[in-house]
Amino acid sequence: MPHEPFTIVNPDGLARPKGFNHGLLAPAGGRLLFVAGQVGWDAEERLVPGGFVAQFEQALRNILAVIEEAGGAAMDIGRLTIFVTDKQQYLASLVEVGQRYRAVIGKHFPAMALLEVKDLLEPDALVEIEATAVL
Repeated sequence: MPHEPFTIVNPDGLARPKGFNHGLLAPAGGRLLFVAGQVGWDAEERLVPGGFVAQFEQALRNILAVIEEAGGAAMDIGRLTIFVTDKQQYLASLVEVGQRYRAVIGKHFPAMALLEVKDLLEPDALVEIEATAVL
């Protein structure tokens, strides 16, 4: 049964968000789905070829697969946390990252954070993304 959409919370006193929202208020009665960090690998645990942008897209697709398996959709994502091993690589790829994001998630922009980390658990992974959805 579909639930009410999130209420977007972007206070006037904060900078205008670009590609995210400062806050999303979940509808009453929604169930939380916590999606573990996903890297850009396939079902055989092989990182997809094509570097950072390809791994970013596959990680999003993996997140969406978990959400859809639980009965949800991209619009149910309330929060994404993106971990990258190279912030400059992310910034240099913003146009392609945005295109891939919209191809997988559409024009739904949850609350997001991006963190540069020294390394990820999976060798050669360049990005890992975790999510919280409300179903």
